[in-house]
Amino acid sequence: MIFAAGTGHPFFSTDTAAVLRAAQIKAEVILKGTDVDGVYDRDPHLNADAHRFDQLTFAKAIELGVRVMDTTAFSLSWERHIPIVVFNITVPGNFVRAVLGEPVGTLVTEG
Repeated sequence: MIFAAGTGHPFFSTDTAAVLRAAQIKAEVILKGTDVDGVYDRDPHLNADAHRFDQLTFAKAIELGVRVMDTTAFSLSWERHIPIVVFNITVPGNFVRAVLGEPVGTLVTEG
């Protein structure tokens, strides 16, 4: 199932809305398609030496303050035990690879 839109409430991002909807339907995973190929320790658009993670825990993502998703979205996903795959949606075939569970981008999990 694909959800698009927000909650219609101030202070809640579309990322948080996506996690909320995923929790409501008991989704097994959240696919976060974006314009970068995963989660980095710093903004890769501004830092050529930014390090990309293949896998990352929710705790580490929150500790690092990564900005690919907001802290509320990471926290809610962690609380509900829903892993997140962050991948570059602009690369042809990446969405299908993510849906099929192939390694693409960064997997964020409990640990």
